Amino acid sequence: MKVTAASVTLLVVAALPELCVAAPAKRDDSSAPTDIQILNFALTLEHLENAYYTQGLQKYTQQDFLDASLPTWARGRWNEISQHESTHVSFLESVIGDQAVQPCNYSFPDTDPISFVTTSFMLETVGVSAYSGAAQFLSNSDYVTSSAAILAVEARQSAWINSAVLKANPWNTAFDTPLDLNHVWTVASGVIVSCPSSNMPLPVKAFPALSFPADAQPGQTVQVSFNATTTSEQLYVAFIAGLGATFVPLSSQMTVDIPSTLQGVVFPVITTSNTTVTDDVTIAGPAFLSFDFNSNGEDEL
Repeated sequence: MKVTAASVTLLVVAALPELCVAAPAKRDDSSAPTDIQILNFALTLEHLENAYYTQGLQKYTQQDFLDASLPTWARGRWNEISQHESTHVSFLESVIGDQAVQPCNYSFPDTDPISFVTTSFMLETVGVSAYSGAAQFLSNSDYVTSSAAILAVEARQSAWINSAVLKANPWNTAFDTPLDLNHVWTVASGVIVSCPSSNMPLPVKAFPALSFPADAQPGQTVQVSFNATTTSEQLYVAFIAGLGATFVPLSSQMTVDIPSTLQGVVFPVITTSNTTVTDDVTIAGPAFLSFDFNSNGEDEL
């Protein structure tokens, strides 16, 4: 399992006590972001990806990739991905005009070619969830179309990384996972050190980070960690996947039973509710979990 903490699905979950399935996250306020705010939110993420690939390809040579037992053609593909992200930045800047936000300063977690690859997979996958989750706020049909075109490329890149390079599943379920703006920002803010004060304020906030064990697997009972306070007597872990979320009670010892039916990328969030994942019930997270499965639909541990 690949795991990074920043971090309608039909599941057979009757065997787990007090476990529910519900709709995905929604904003808890009635003030919808403007089109320009959403485009700048997208541009902020594209700046992040653009910087990640620019810096990573400067750090890791072709020989570094080969020494890490990566395919001979892999680095060339990441050069293409880097060019895609640069093009996305230029395109969004041209659409937004003089209100376009500038790049931030970043601290990326990669230390070698392999961690570069796994972090790339996370960034591309979160990018897909960001675009699909933010689409509902766009009123201009041209913006919707261009955002969908970018989303499709991000999805292709994510699928290529996990299947062709990491030799795992190229997709998750029949539906990908749209994420709330604040949940996306929680993951992204983990690598953002500071942003220019002149940038337009974004309508987002980051929740406290949520961490899972790096070797966590479906069916296991694991201990999670986060730094947040709440007056709620009972907390839950909402495992967001596809168009739904599966809720499991969090014990007083901060342990949770990971549903055995989960596969692919899952975004767990700590909530005070076992029926919804709105901002007002979110305590921490999401984390980023990836449970690999083979072509027979069997878990790959």
